[in-house]
Amino acid sequence: MSFFSKTIDKLKGALKKTAAVLNTDVRTLFVPGRQIDDSFLEAMEEKFIRADMGVFRAEKLKAEVREQWRLGKIKNADEAESIVRNQLLAMLPSDDRELKFVPSGPTVILVAGVNGAGKTTSIAKLAWLLKTQMNKKVMLCASDTFRAAAVEQLSIWAERNGVEIVKHKTGSDPAAVAYDACEAAKARGIDVLIVDTAGRLHTQQNLMRELTKIRDVVSKRIEGAPHEVMLVLDATTGQNAVHQAKNFQAAINVTGLFVAKLDGSARAGFVFAIKDQLNIPVKFIGLGETPQDIESFDPRRFVDALFGEPAVTSAPGAPT
Repeated sequence: MSFFSKTIDKLKGALKKTAAVLNTDVRTLFVPGRQIDDSFLEAMEEKFIRADMGVFRAEKLKAEVREQWRLGKIKNADEAESIVRNQLLAMLPSDDRELKFVPSGPTVILVAGVNGAGKTTSIAKLAWLLKTQMNKKVMLCASDTFRAAAVEQLSIWAERNGVEIVKHKTGSDPAAVAYDACEAAKARGIDVLIVDTAGRLHTQQNLMRELTKIRDVVSKRIEGAPHEVMLVLDATTGQNAVHQAKNFQAAINVTGLFVAKLDGSARAGFVFAIKDQLNIPVKFIGLGETPQDIESFDPRRFVDALFGEPAVTSAPGAPT
């Protein structure tokens, strides 16, 4: 079995709940030979809203299929499926999804996200990927000092991955930890410094202020830092993840998304809603609990996994 086949099979398994909505409900609409009518269009819109693609995207998909049908370019439901697939792919263009590394000195990745989103596990996945697949010398910075056991959890992952970590006691100043980590990364020839941040303080204003403070500290200690600001979102929260992304984007310049817990989600369609509203690229997805359960986000594999098997993409509306 090829690497691609293994990857698509794994992604299909991870998206089984969302795929259940699409394959069981929507796929029953896309029956070869079934005629398109208003009831078909309404049912299709409803199913995509249930998959948390957002009302805007669901309406756009319905409008595009309706228009092609009205013009006589398509008649059957299976022809509509190709249009839907192509429209979804067009919504997720080949943006720059690669991590940005600086030519010399440490590359700093600031990781943000609310507590419970899977932030610590996602950092472990990134560390594993960078060390074992990219041959980078990695250091973690435990700046989530407010949450009980956060420093301990990150320390455990650092040990398991065989990477260095800079930490202070729980309750310490997060910016001070970031300062020390930057200095240590420069002194020890670290390639990538991953900075964990607090996910929850007493108020949202305090959280965002703390994030800004950490960002300012690393930018003063390492030129151009942070070079990436990765926001971890919990796929199981659906549209709530979109609201979280808006708040973080307002406070810090988020450069990419890490969609965690995709293996337990029936709401992975929110990826399209985030693209619609914020235009932030998804760079990585988490497909399980181990550090190895990470994949670079590939729009075509994602759409194929949602629908099951790849479809012909030569129908009207295909991206060029």
